[in-house]
Amino acid sequence: MLSPQELCAKAKGNVQEVDIEQLQERIAEGARVIDVREPGEYAAGHIRQAVNMPRGVLEMQLNQHPDVAGYDDALQRIAEQPLYLICRSGGRSALAAESLQRMGFDKVYSVDGGMQAWEEKKYPQVTGE
Repeated sequence: MLSPQELCAKAKGNVQEVDIEQLQERIAEGARVIDVREPGEYAAGHIRQAVNMPRGVLEMQLNQHPDVAGYDDALQRIAEQPLYLICRSGGRSALAAESLQRMGFDKVYSVDGGMQAWEEKKYPQVTGE
């Protein structure tokens, strides 16, 4: 039996990760960021460009992402560009990235350190929404 920490560590070994500095560069280039935390966590502070899709519903709602909603081929469209997933510390985003890889996404990245690392660097956040 694996502990939650061991499960997250195993997922991190199976996915590609970026640090927050790399994420900051990708955001400047127009990266698509998905915050997989719960709505209350997201409302308390998030990256302006991030769309909230909690991990528990990510796979089912990904075709509703604002960039692709309404298209018959929404999943194919969203898979064309890299997706950067962020959570509080990097565990849930790694689990979510691993799940999307199983769905066939090959350009999905988990943000190592998550919002905790983002906050430590004092990068900008917005609240509410």
